[in-house]
Amino acid sequence: MTEVRAAAAGDLEAIVAIHRAAFGRDAEADLVRRLVAAGRAAISLVAVDDEDTVLGHVLFSPVTIEEGDDGKSLGLAPVAVHPDHQRQGLGHDLIEEGIGACFVQDARAVFVLGSPAYYTQFGFTKASVHDLHDAYEGGNAFQVLPLTIDGLSGYRGRVNYAPEFAEQGL
Repeated sequence: MTEVRAAAAGDLEAIVAIHRAAFGRDAEADLVRRLVAAGRAAISLVAVDDEDTVLGHVLFSPVTIEEGDDGKSLGLAPVAVHPDHQRQGLGHDLIEEGIGACFVQDARAVFVLGSPAYYTQFGFTKASVHDLHDAYEGGNAFQVLPLTIDGLSGYRGRVNYAPEFAEQGL
């Protein structure tokens, strides 16, 4: 049985190890460290087993929007599940709980750069339809989920992830 809970300071090394194992490289693990150190881990959740072993992690950090920015939008990234526990719904649970936590924190919208086939199940749609684009030229992979009826009202132009993403080469 697994549960999703807020990440604690003592979870950082386990979280870093999860990202390293899931991606097979250090980039995402280092990104998590940098976001946490910079105080930009607005929402950080872990999936744990009965023994409180970290099996997966999702992080949401602030984004800035070229027009209309009010500090109430977040970017979903990175998300990872240990390879031994993938394809069991843990990533889905982390993202779903994370979106709920964004709503509770009064976020207006969540952005993600990822597979449209996967993220549409959470309600994400193409950001370009709303005159929003990302620095990575993600095209249809750059998506947004408004969390309120007027969640995207006044938002236009380029959406930038936290500076740690650019510094990391991601």
